[in-house]
Amino acid sequence: MFRYTMDKLDKYGHLKVCNKCVDPMFEIGGVLKYFKNEVPILFNNVKNHKISLAGGVYGKREIFYDLMNLNRDNRIYKFMEAIANPMDYEEVSTGPVKENIVSRFIDINKMFPIPTSHEKDSSNFITSGMLIIKDPKTDDIHMAVRRFQVNSRDNISALVSGASPHLNKLIKEYEEANKTLDCAVVLGYDAELLMASQISSSKYGLDKYKVYSALKNEPLKVVKCESVDILVPAYAEIVIEGKLNPNKKITEGPFGELMGYYGEVAKHPTIDIKTITHRSNPIFQHAFPSREEHLANGLIREVEIYTALKNVVDVLDVNVTVGGGCRLHAVVKINKKNEGDGKSAILTSLGSSKDLKHVVIVDSDVDIYDYSDVEFALASRVQASEDVVIIKNALGSPLEASHVNKGSSDKMGIDATKPLNNELFDRGVVPGYDDININDYF
Repeated sequence: MFRYTMDKLDKYGHLKVCNKCVDPMFEIGGVLKYFKNEVPILFNNVKNHKISLAGGVYGKREIFYDLMNLNRDNRIYKFMEAIANPMDYEEVSTGPVKENIVSRFIDINKMFPIPTSHEKDSSNFITSGMLIIKDPKTDDIHMAVRRFQVNSRDNISALVSGASPHLNKLIKEYEEANKTLDCAVVLGYDAELLMASQISSSKYGLDKYKVYSALKNEPLKVVKCESVDILVPAYAEIVIEGKLNPNKKITEGPFGELMGYYGEVAKHPTIDIKTITHRSNPIFQHAFPSREEHLANGLIREVEIYTALKNVVDVLDVNVTVGGGCRLHAVVKINKKNEGDGKSAILTSLGSSKDLKHVVIVDSDVDIYDYSDVEFALASRVQASEDVVIIKNALGSPLEASHVNKGSSDKMGIDATKPLNNELFDRGVVPGYDDININDYF
């Protein structure tokens, strides 16, 4: 799973290897931030630890394409196919994640190099942890990447606010019944598991392990945990098994989060760690807050916006941008057929998600991944009095600072499409330009 991912990253030339001794207190975060969290780095010499740490693994769109054998043109259809046709997973008796089983004298900070990323962070945090919970009514597996504050040697906090409505509802039920909830935190997983975790359980009602199997086109192999009633990936690097205590909450935060701001400080449920299983010489998976999860989430949001638009306009592609936190900004490419298509696309896009704050609609001749090309459309095809739509005091994202400050969000859409049948807006073309191999000239 994760080791195959690391090999594939190396094969495609994405992976950097650091053998210099690095401190998990700030230094690892500094190196990852230097590369804008877009470069996978394997740190083989982490201060006071014998195991390696991998960071920035899923921080770039093209990495997902290479790891999942996708491209820009087919990735939306691939995700839609997996959602529409989930595949069964396979339970096996054991797997590499069971090579070491620790159930006594657990000290998570001694076992793993858990970094601290920002100066005001309240503690060190597990940032790539995949929280696994089983719905006791349906046995469906629900999973989400959450952050986990380290509180003591065998206790961590779980940030569950802002998680899926289904997960929050389940935790609320256990809180009201004053019961603990079996859970596991998985580290060392592949791109398909990360993508499957971003599918909305409340929207699609799916077992996410089955979505993974469909994305991979083969059954995910899972094993039973040692101390809780949860199935986990057999080829993961590390599994932290525990009991989530909805009524035992500890102050969590501050923590440097979305857009680089510190999140709100609040009390969140804790997890008592019962058992840790891991591969021999495990690789600890880390994400500089919180680029990788948000990028994967943005890729799924593109599917959702595309799906909402396809019955309204002739939508060609959607880019939920990294600069907008992979949730607040989108650029939509359409094949404009009617003068009202741009405005219809604005309204539909903004209505598809409360988190989306600004959207730009462009024509088919604009590269939505080239921001200078998008800016070209904004500069030459927009008249503000006619092409800017503003919706005041709407519901926004709880992770966006100005929304939290105000309590609501103004939404904006920009119609940067050109008028139909107007030669004034035709772009100059160099005949044969696309066929040029520049290496032939130098």
